[in-house]
Amino acid sequence: MKIAKKWSTLLLPILLAGCMSTATTTPETDGATNPSVEEPSTKPDVKPEQKPQVDPKPPVKPEANELKTADGKLLLGEEEWIYIKAINNSAKARIDTGATTSSISAVDIEMFERDGKKWVKFKLAHNDKETKEFESPISRIVTIRQSSTEKRTDRPVIEAWVQIGDLKTKTEFTLNDRTHMTFPVLLGRTFFRDVAVVDVSKKYIQPKVKAEK
Repeated sequence: MKIAKKWSTLLLPILLAGCMSTATTTPETDGATNPSVEEPSTKPDVKPEQKPQVDPKPPVKPEANELKTADGKLLLGEEEWIYIKAINNSAKARIDTGATTSSISAVDIEMFERDGKKWVKFKLAHNDKETKEFESPISRIVTIRQSSTEKRTDRPVIEAWVQIGDLKTKTEFTLNDRTHMTFPVLLGRTFFRDVAVVDVSKKYIQPKVKAEK
C-alpha cells in the first residue's frame, strides 16, 4: 500500500506536467498557407528633358542719329539749305513752325488761263539775282490780309520738287516777293508735318545737296 501511494505520488506531477506541455503546444493549422502578395513596384516619375527657354529677341529699333530721329523723321534746324530742282540750285530756307504754308521769293508774277485752267508765270529772285521765267499750273489761290491795313491780296500757290537731306518731295509754295527779306524760302508746317522734327536751337543740320551736272 505504501509503495502504491508512493508511485501515485510520483506519477501525478508527471501527468500534470504532460497536460500542461500539451496545452502550450502550437495549434495545428489546416495546412493552407496564405499566398504572399507581391506589391507592385513603383517606378519613379521620369520627367521629360526640359530644354532651356530662349527668350525671343526684341525687335531692333532704329537708333537716332545726328540727321534723323529714332522713328526716321528728319531733324531740321531753324535754318536749312533747300535744293530746288527747277533751278538746279540750293537756297537758304527759314523753318517757321508758326506758318502754315511755305513760300518762295518770286517777282514778275502774272496769272493767266491755259486750256481753261489757271496758270502763273514768274521769276525766282533774291539778292539782286533772278532766274529765267517759269510757267506752272496753279494749285490754289490764297487770300492774304495785311496786318497793318485792310487790303487783301490774292497769291497763287504752285507745286515744286525740292530736297532737304535725303528727303525728296513735291510741296506747295506761295509765290511772294521776298527780295527784301533775309531768306528767299520759308518752310511752313505743311512741309515738315509728319516727316520732320524742328530743333530751333540748331542750324543747318542737313547737308547741302550738290547741284546736278
